[in-house]
Amino acid sequence: MPGGRLTPDERRRIARGLGDGLSYAGIARGLGRPTSTVTREVMRNGGPNGYRPDRAQRETERRARRGPAAPPRSASQAPGPLDGARRRAEEIVIEPLQATGLPRTPARVVAALFVADAGLTAAELAERLGLSPASVSKIVGYLEGQDLLRRERAPGGRRDLYFADRTAWVRAWEASIRANLQLAEAAREGARILGTGTPAGARLDEVGAFFAMSSEALLEATARWEREMGWRSPGGGEPDADGGADRGPTRTPAAGAPEPEE
Repeated sequence: MPGGRLTPDERRRIARGLGDGLSYAGIARGLGRPTSTVTREVMRNGGPNGYRPDRAQRETERRARRGPAAPPRSASQAPGPLDGARRRAEEIVIEPLQATGLPRTPARVVAALFVADAGLTAAELAERLGLSPASVSKIVGYLEGQDLLRRERAPGGRRDLYFADRTAWVRAWEASIRANLQLAEAAREGARILGTGTPAGARLDEVGAFFAMSSEALLEATARWEREMGWRSPGGGEPDADGGADRGPTRTPAAGAPEPEE
């Protein structure tokens, strides 16, 4: 039934579709399901190369038995109770963020901010996620360096509020593309060392060419989409989340920035 949970038979059909090389959209059409349902199912259960229908079914049953996490004890600045729907949305967001290369704990922080209707303080993030204030401080500093959140002074000027605005997904996406560009350069360097006349060198050269071409095309498409959405001003800045004044030039992920622990 579209909109309900996937059945064991549907999971087996997804696995067969992946094995036959079908796209997520093609598999979804065969099931009468939204493409996003199939994409989320595969990505949270091992990805296209590691998806196993029986294991995916067991994990779904385990999550159903566990149920949604309890809401935090107090969150005076939070946008209302963290109900089951909000918690489930948060959990869905975490794994795609990890797929971009974020460690799990920073991904949890970004996900919590994504599903919040307003900014959260460091204390609220620590309470909601069960982290120490020191860990939150380290993580938000790292995420700011990656342009995955922004900070504003709360009314009264006593605390900072953190937001994951609409640019955060794009910054995460660009970070993953740049990681692929680094892989492309590493593969090409390996090809130069071994020589493209050798089987291994030729293989590495082909891998490098693929990742370079596909990554550059994705970066161009992302930049075009940003321009069409009006995210960047002619001077190189970008509007804030509500379309306000320019906040300055967009930063690329900081090279060599220390990453917080998992």
